[in-house]
Amino acid sequence: MWIMFSTIMRQKRLLIFTSFLVVIWVIFVISQNSAKLWTTLNTSTSFNPWTTSTKSSPPEIPMNQSTLPTETKLREEIPKMTGHQEDKSPTETELKVREILEKLDGQIPPRPFAHLNNTTSATHSTATILNPQDTYCVGDQLDVLLAAKDYFGHRKEYGGDFLRARMSSPALKAGASGKVTDFNNGTYLISFTLFWEGQVSLSILLMHPSEGVSALWRARNQGYGRIAFKGTFVNGTSKVTAECGLILNSSSELCKYLYRGGEEVFYCVKPQHMPCEALTYVCTSHQDVSYLTAKEKNLFQKSNIGVEMMKHPKYIVVSQCNKSENGRKRCEIGMEIPTPSGYTLQGRWVSAQCTQRLLTSSQINDCLKGKLIYLLGDSTLRQWIEYLPKVAKTLRPFDLHGTGLYKKHLILDAERHTLVEWKKHSHPFITVQLYSVIDDGYIPQEIDRLPGDKDTVIVITVGQHFRPFPMELFVHRVINIQKAIGRLFLRSPDTKVIIKMENIRERNLDTEKFGDFHGYVQYLTTKEIFKDLHVGTIDAWDMTIAHGTNVLHPPAAVIGNQIDVFLNYIC
Repeated sequence: MWIMFSTIMRQKRLLIFTSFLVVIWVIFVISQNSAKLWTTLNTSTSFNPWTTSTKSSPPEIPMNQSTLPTETKLREEIPKMTGHQEDKSPTETELKVREILEKLDGQIPPRPFAHLNNTTSATHSTATILNPQDTYCVGDQLDVLLAAKDYFGHRKEYGGDFLRARMSSPALKAGASGKVTDFNNGTYLISFTLFWEGQVSLSILLMHPSEGVSALWRARNQGYGRIAFKGTFVNGTSKVTAECGLILNSSSELCKYLYRGGEEVFYCVKPQHMPCEALTYVCTSHQDVSYLTAKEKNLFQKSNIGVEMMKHPKYIVVSQCNKSENGRKRCEIGMEIPTPSGYTLQGRWVSAQCTQRLLTSSQINDCLKGKLIYLLGDSTLRQWIEYLPKVAKTLRPFDLHGTGLYKKHLILDAERHTLVEWKKHSHPFITVQLYSVIDDGYIPQEIDRLPGDKDTVIVITVGQHFRPFPMELFVHRVINIQKAIGRLFLRSPDTKVIIKMENIRERNLDTEKFGDFHGYVQYLTTKEIFKDLHVGTIDAWDMTIAHGTNVLHPPAAVIGNQIDVFLNYIC
């Protein structure tokens, strides 16, 4: 009995001693790794400038959801956090956005300058025609070597100037862009394809020197403050306005409107006694905000934008030379678009790589029979719905009881079962007029709602309203559109999708907000993102340079040419 008791006591002492050793070891390990543990705890959350809400990222939004989810709706679904978004790996889209932005940063390096005289001077730069001839033949390529110099007459040692090359014959209503090759050493090769015979004038405009390009790029990506958004919340007879935006630095409670699973967000300060769902209208205003220095602003004075660099000769002579044109394929969706993509002659657009048919009214009506056509974008695409009844005379407007210029527009031919609908794209949409957000036109979501078939056609354009905002916003949107088109082609590969590029616009408006340099970067980026998709392209950028129309809303002749290309794709 005593022996058993002694054995039990020894086992208890051994257990206590072992436990003591374990505790000592644990304390030692914690003390040695305390720095690592502290780091781990602190890096489990990170600050994301896109997230000013106190909620974490929402779950994926169903494709068929009819209205945008708001923070109020998600309140029970999402756990509260302490003001930071959960640390997570970047999505595939975010990685692609980052890749494109890094590539653009590399192509537009910083170009500091001490004085305006150190920047590119159109007057002192020289443009020389290579292998000049008395007469040229249609189809020839004419090359011009441009040597950029500063105001002291010194050769520039780097490239990056924003140039616009154009050839034209006003008497023939003819025009085409030239192709600019930058050797990144202060010299450029400008190549003109001689598409027509007659007297042809050559023009090379210095839109902005490389120093101005660098300043615009840096300023664009520096902030969202140039445009302010104001939302109107409606609840019965009560109306309240509140500050809204693509990003809001506010300590107030925010309404958060989510797009495509929360990858893109629009915010409003939540009014008291109003639900987030009461947001009904939005308008914008221009803010007196600039991210350019005073010295940089001098580069964008009216006299420094679009200065001619081609001094002589005033024109060249082009003859037919009995050259025969090789047979070309019919214009089809999926064709690669060359540079330049075409030219105008007698005011009509002619494609450079394929044959366009001139369709009769009867052929157009037959082609549109049974077609469902969705125009998604800005007001340069709304011009189509205003012009189409001129070529398809049986189309009639249908009143959907919307309000304002930016309501949904619909034209119909009930007998032929033809429908054409225009819907504005979602934020950012810049206008001082109130526009409704009830039927929001976020393009990826609009595409996801369409079943698609061989008689469904979608035309998309984005760009003009994105120019005042950091490039990240535009790239993100276009990638999401591209992904939505990919999903559409999985369920309906016969659906036709056409991308209308943005066009050039006025030169002498607020260059920092709306200048064509921003549009050109977006134009090149759009081409890059959509290059592997089977879509049609309407090169409105090249077309408006050829026409020489420097206005936001091109004249009817240009819209007619865009629609001709569109009809050749779908008929």
